[in-house]
Amino acid sequence: MTLFRSRETSAGPPDSAIGAALGRLFGRRWAAAEGDALPPSIYGFILRYSLREQVYLVVVTLLSFPFLYYSLELPKVIINQAIGGKDFPWEVLGIEFHRISYLVLLCSVFLVLVLINGWFKYHLNVRKGRVGERMLRRLRYDLFQRLLRFPMHHFDRTATGEIIAMLTAELEPVGGFIGDAFALPIAQAGTLLTIFIFMFVQNPLLGAAAVALYPVQAYFIPKMQRRIRQLGRQRVRKVRTLSDRIGEAIAAQVEIRTNAGAQHQLADISHRLGEIYDIRFDIYNRKFFVKFLNNLINQLTPFFFFVIGGYFVIVGELSFGALVAVLAAYKELSAPWKELLDFYQNQQDVAIKYEQVIEQFQVANMLDPRLLLDEGAVEPPQGEVELGNVSLIDSDGIRLLDGFSLSFPFGTHVALVGPSNGGKNLVPQLLARLTSPTSGQISLGGVDLASLSFAASGRLIGYVRPTTHLFAASIRDNLLLGLRHRPDSDTANPEDAARARAVEEARRSGNCDLDVAADWIDYQQAGVADAAALERRLFEIVRIAGLERDIYRFGLRGRLDPERHPDTAGRLLEARRRFDQRLSARGLATLVERFDPEHYNASASIAENLLFGTPIGPTFANGGMAENAY
Repeated sequence: MTLFRSRETSAGPPDSAIGAALGRLFGRRWAAAEGDALPPSIYGFILRYSLREQVYLVVVTLLSFPFLYYSLELPKVIINQAIGGKDFPWEVLGIEFHRISYLVLLCSVFLVLVLINGWFKYHLNVRKGRVGERMLRRLRYDLFQRLLRFPMHHFDRTATGEIIAMLTAELEPVGGFIGDAFALPIAQAGTLLTIFIFMFVQNPLLGAAAVALYPVQAYFIPKMQRRIRQLGRQRVRKVRTLSDRIGEAIAAQVEIRTNAGAQHQLADISHRLGEIYDIRFDIYNRKFFVKFLNNLINQLTPFFFFVIGGYFVIVGELSFGALVAVLAAYKELSAPWKELLDFYQNQQDVAIKYEQVIEQFQVANMLDPRLLLDEGAVEPPQGEVELGNVSLIDSDGIRLLDGFSLSFPFGTHVALVGPSNGGKNLVPQLLARLTSPTSGQISLGGVDLASLSFAASGRLIGYVRPTTHLFAASIRDNLLLGLRHRPDSDTANPEDAARARAVEEARRSGNCDLDVAADWIDYQQAGVADAAALERRLFEIVRIAGLERDIYRFGLRGRLDPERHPDTAGRLLEARRRFDQRLSARGLATLVERFDPEHYNASASIAENLLFGTPIGPTFANGGMAENAY
């Protein structure tokens, strides 16, 4: 049996030649991204996993620039030749055109260029969105996988709400940025350059007037943005601390109330909110000053156009059509310049979020990712469970176990007796591999426990702690958690197009491609032959545990989704009908009042009679019916 394997995905890192070139280009940041470590910068992550897609986006962006240039040039031709030209008819490609037909031809060409430019934008936006979402999916999956590999003691010092926020809200802007990382600045800078070249071709002085103030913006605005970025980093840290503090206050409600600590808690929260307010207000002041400076400089440029361009038109050194084309082109300048400034600001914000999130997931002594993979059935070991000279030291250097040894044969009931702080609770945790011994060895039938994958040891060893977490699922799903190791490949439908697409997207995103909707139950490990036998075994376990009445009451208060479980819903309705028949046959129908559309149910409220059921949401609950129009 092979306990380790390597998984290949179609969206892996670039080949060695490209990787070496990028290593020389990006230095330490690219080199640090190799192996299991996460890339320390957002661009290292982008280049590592989406290099081909980024190259494609850049190439298509460059191909769009000639069409953009001709769409700027054509209005001048329309005004100077089709509208203001003389000596018609004109011959184009051997075909004569009069003024009106020539005007229609040029306008048609202009419309075609508009459609081509629009298609380029649409195609690039769709491709960028797909790349960004795939990379965001990959990043969240990688971080969640690292979360499963954290050493158990790390969770004692990490706030749950903080990790959830990092995996969800804080990473949300990353997806949009990744698609734009290279294509957007190249597209907008290329658009600016194309417009500048067009203006210089029409008149060098007009081109110089258009360019004159942009270096001022390019110098001052990044300096201001740098300080805004520093403040943004402080804001993220303060908000995380506030989130942790609020979670702590929720968990300590009993202590706060019994010790009259509410006023001190309010003062503490007020102080933290004040710190965040000061930082955010400073950010707003600097951000809006940047916008003010940018708008002021943008409004000065038309002044030069009207003065210089008007003068050249009057003296006859510039055609009226060229001036109109330059003015139209200048209107197109503000959008790409604004996009570049917004991109720079967004790039700084995303870089901060990425680096701070990655920092929290670079944890020492993480599990090898191969240990989490399942390799199929495991043969039960024979012999004894042995703990030889096992010692355990925690992260604070406190010795919790010192040279502990124990051995007992399989099938033996063993009880560890001792004081509560004597370490007896640590031995089951060591066997369940919730923590690893500092020294010594644990073996199962002569096999070193540390050499097994967690998937293998998880099949061999069960562990129930004093407080067990229940997943937000059915009781059945919680009971079968220890039997779900791998899906049954025999139940897969090779002709399922939706499933094939899901697998392809998962692989392109570097995700697990196993079908969560498949049958994951290991019937052999459960000691049963099929699903029907498993159901009987589950009922048997419920009876042994004495949970029949509790589960029955839980079911009465629960709600069944008929779309997810149509067979069960139909059987439940049939059970109601048969129950009513039995009551009527025994003359007991008056003891149970059933819902009947033709009769008022005295055991239900007026609202429940009107709705013909019990409200299951806020829309119909309590006073909701009177507040909403239906």
